[in-house]
Amino acid sequence: MYVRDARNRDEAWLLDHIEEMGLDDTAFRSRDYVIAVNDESSTRAGFGRFRVHRDEDICELTSIGVLDGWREQGVGAHIVERLLRNAGIEGYERVFALTPAHEYLAQFGFRPVDESDLPESLQERLEAKRERHDTVVPMVIDADRFRMPDRLRERFKDAAEVAESETEPEESAEDFGIDPDEATYKYDTG
Repeated sequence: MYVRDARNRDEAWLLDHIEEMGLDDTAFRSRDYVIAVNDESSTRAGFGRFRVHRDEDICELTSIGVLDGWREQGVGAHIVERLLRNAGIEGYERVFALTPAHEYLAQFGFRPVDESDLPESLQERLEAKRERHDTVVPMVIDADRFRMPDRLRERFKDAAEVAESETEPEESAEDFGIDPDEATYKYDTG
């Protein structure tokens, strides 16, 4: 597995998965994204974006998503790591995130920030995000304070897509609104 910058040809794939996951596509630009890719199959496993708010010269992580078969394998952690590295290269020492998954980001060193301490553009985005999610927590990290838990670094090395169950679930009478204790059947011999 590795994480690379998104390319123009990734745009349709990104937009499809952003919509499917219900993530933020405000001011979409594919060049702001990074994508986790399986180096053996070239399968894309996840993505994320760092968005620059030029009017206040701040940076925000947003639209971080990992496809179902790739979760719990460190993919998201490596996406966040790459985004923070890119933000650092761009000169951003502090990076914000407005997220319903605040516990997830806290394990990397993100800390909650009071809403009143947010730059104005992020206060507006926070209100918009709260219209779509019950709980959204503003968080911040100093880019050089990111810490990858060893367990996630190890999982990422051996990450592989986990296929959904191939077997069909067994259907029961209840699935069709039939009470099996009361129903009689045309060919019932009992």
